Amino acid sequence: MEQAIQVGLGERSYPIIIGAEVMGRVGSDLRARGLAKRYGIISDDRVAGLYGDRLRQVFRQSGLACDLITFPQGEASKNLRTIAALASTLAERGFDRKDALVALGGGVTGDITGFLASVYMRGIPFVQVPTSLLAQVDSSVGGKTGVDIPQGKNLIGTFYQPRAVYIDSGVLQTLPRDEFLGGMAEVIKYGASIDADFFAWLAENRDAILALDSSCIIPMIRRCCEMKAAVVEQDEREGGLRRILNFGHTIGHAVEAASGYTLIHGFAVAIGMRAVAELAVRCGVAGPEVALAIKRLLEAYGLPTSIPDDFDRQSLRTYLQTDKKTVGGRVFFVLPEQLGRVRITDQVADVDVDAVLGNVFS
Repeated sequence: MEQAIQVGLGERSYPIIIGAEVMGRVGSDLRARGLAKRYGIISDDRVAGLYGDRLRQVFRQSGLACDLITFPQGEASKNLRTIAALASTLAERGFDRKDALVALGGGVTGDITGFLASVYMRGIPFVQVPTSLLAQVDSSVGGKTGVDIPQGKNLIGTFYQPRAVYIDSGVLQTLPRDEFLGGMAEVIKYGASIDADFFAWLAENRDAILALDSSCIIPMIRRCCEMKAAVVEQDEREGGLRRILNFGHTIGHAVEAASGYTLIHGFAVAIGMRAVAELAVRCGVAGPEVALAIKRLLEAYGLPTSIPDDFDRQSLRTYLQTDKKTVGGRVFFVLPEQLGRVRITDQVADVDVDAVLGNVFS
């Protein structure tokens, strides 16, 4: 059974449609919307092999022209070279301002496609068809786009909202296990930072969720999207409230970058959540039971909670200072006060950060 949520942003509002067979209705829905005369489906080479032909057939059955354009899988492709190559392909194939893009894939594909759509011809429409759990519960909603440079993750990007998000929970059956678990880190983030009841529900329904039981998976995705939409509606461009969605990400991005992006995003965020929970305890913001509960739930879902021993602490500090959320040289941290409630602050002493980074090494 399909479910729909509306992201309320005035004239830029858009629907999130969730269900077990949603991919099959993308073409007819877009045809009814009259969004574009032609669609460029952007996907990495792995996801294209799984779902590219299927989505092209869905478009063609609806009488819509489309091209499938791919790039090499992985975070290593999330850079300006890929944007230039994709833009050149679009230009060579005659895409213009009356055309639109479709992001078919995970978070990397969504970020790349959104950024490309925001700058190609000074902006063309795009829609999201996320195929990873991480993208379905988080990155496909809210309009953040971006690519990496050597100095840090997502340092070049835009805020550019999709016209619609189509979430097909059935595609999770083909998702590699580590990528599913990485997505669960983002799911746990919502419970730890916004909704304590949801945090408890995740603990209670662990077995069914890990078994991909749709009676749990679809409500779980919907609840995450509801929370994300509610925050984005109040603070689209991260002026304040939206920073709560960065829970675990400040240190997580530094860990991810220090790994040379060999550690998947969700695993890095899991480590980051454990680290900021410990930091909250050290700063007197939270009691030790909060950090322990977060660590236990992360580990219950098979997520890492320690920084690998071979990571250099100085490199972590360097990446922290270049994080895009740093303002005036001050790093902002999202610290849990209790489950479901966080505090955003730049008043964290370097000595405390260094202590925590030392303590969470494996």
